Amino acid sequence: MQHLLGIDIGTSSTKAVLCDGGGRIVATAGSAHELLTPRPGWSEQEPEGWWRATVGAVRAVLERAGVPGASVAGVGLSGQMHGSVLLGAGALRGDGAAAAALRPALLWNDQRTSEQCAAIERATGGRAACVEAVGNAALPGFTLPKLLWVREHEPEVWAQVAAWCLPKDFIRLRLTGELATDVGDAAGTLLFDVDRRAWSERAHALAGLDPALSPRVLESCAVAGRVTAWAAAATGLRAGTPVVAGSGDNQCGAIGAGVVEAGLVLATLGTSGVVYAHCPSVRKDLGGDGTPAGRVHTMCAADGTGGAPGHWSLTGCMLSAAGSLQWLHDALFPEVAYEQLLAEAEGVAPGAGGLVFLPHLTGERCPHPDPAARGAFLGLTSRHTRGHLVRAVVEGVTLTMRQILDIFGAVGVEATRVRLGGGGARTAFWRQLQADVYGTPVELPNTEEGPAFGAALMAGVGAGVWGSVAEACGVSIGLTETREPDPARAARYAELLAAYRPLYPALRGHFGALGAFDR
Repeated sequence: MQHLLGIDIGTSSTKAVLCDGGGRIVATAGSAHELLTPRPGWSEQEPEGWWRATVGAVRAVLERAGVPGASVAGVGLSGQMHGSVLLGAGALRGDGAAAAALRPALLWNDQRTSEQCAAIERATGGRAACVEAVGNAALPGFTLPKLLWVREHEPEVWAQVAAWCLPKDFIRLRLTGELATDVGDAAGTLLFDVDRRAWSERAHALAGLDPALSPRVLESCAVAGRVTAWAAAATGLRAGTPVVAGSGDNQCGAIGAGVVEAGLVLATLGTSGVVYAHCPSVRKDLGGDGTPAGRVHTMCAADGTGGAPGHWSLTGCMLSAAGSLQWLHDALFPEVAYEQLLAEAEGVAPGAGGLVFLPHLTGERCPHPDPAARGAFLGLTSRHTRGHLVRAVVEGVTLTMRQILDIFGAVGVEATRVRLGGGGARTAFWRQLQADVYGTPVELPNTEEGPAFGAALMAGVGAGVWGSVAEACGVSIGLTETREPDPARAARYAELLAAYRPLYPALRGHFGALGAFDR
């Protein structure tokens, strides 16, 4: 029997998922990474650690499944987006065995590049012009500001750079000896023309970057290389196994949840909250009328093949979603199980007795692009109980996710169904609350493996098991639950949303003064 392997290079660990030819998961395995924080706000990892974790996860998943590496018909790659892996000339020669990074990779959550972001937007003609040119505003998480930071602050390193790539691309370089990236990850660099699905010559020129440093770019399900004999010996895979281009974790996670058609949206409530929509055409958040541009990100979907281009996507990310509930638990009620806290919240009426929570605990990206944003409880009285506090946090997170959905609608992407993922999908209370707040049916897919599973399905498309990503998802992904909005509660939350919207704008001017006491 043939199998398909998906590998996801996450921030905390690498995960491997093995599927059979029918798209059924037969085994999973993972291996942890070390996170480096040399200074406050800095976040780095050693790419070599990703490779060690990949070898461990792949060998473990084959052993758990009890199958030989020769049974794997294709490999797909997913990974944390926006990271900067810098490569010298020696890394680009041979079979991948000598591939090594010149320095630790700056990660998606590294915050050191605000000056570079401002310079990028000035050079482009402002934030809206930047969004028009490359689909996104210049944010510290993206790749180009990191490249410019290294060029400015570590010129001795930059002088050795022969190429750069994204995290999952480094693993493919190790596996195949081939340097490439895909249209989805490339769209998160600020160097890519999302309309044309190709590198932007103008963006490279404005940044003063040689386009020859950027990897070749492929559609996500196109075969980008084949496992070398050296990598086969390291991983247990068969030499010659095709490895597809893959994509970023958001794109692969959407495929792993079956979000591959217009109107279907993925809402994932993990530590952060991500809303992802599949789009048949390019949609950009250009702002206007007092709203900033670039609140949501325009990127390429991961459904293209070697023979046909794919579609596009919108992504919005709030920074502290289920992380807000974790903060409340750890700071105030560490001895109480989450299940108990959520049960108490469920016993409180919608609106939490007039108590609301702004979940901007670590700054905010969407719906408010403001790194200085802060969280807040408003409306607190002596009548409020622990259940009210928990309900206010859960409602505040979900209302913020709803605001992201509304931005999607404002740029022409309407959600008719919302598919759920992450910790917020694990309790019936929070699933129903999402249906009521979003005002649309919510669906629970039959798999929680997310990006690694999506990468495995993409490997199947590249290996010829399925003709398209849509076919792969149709065969492999089903639903375990659908919940409709309750009309009365949905109306109540529409009223609460109207009261909730003005709160952040009203408080925004005070966050800077408060921040002076936290330095």
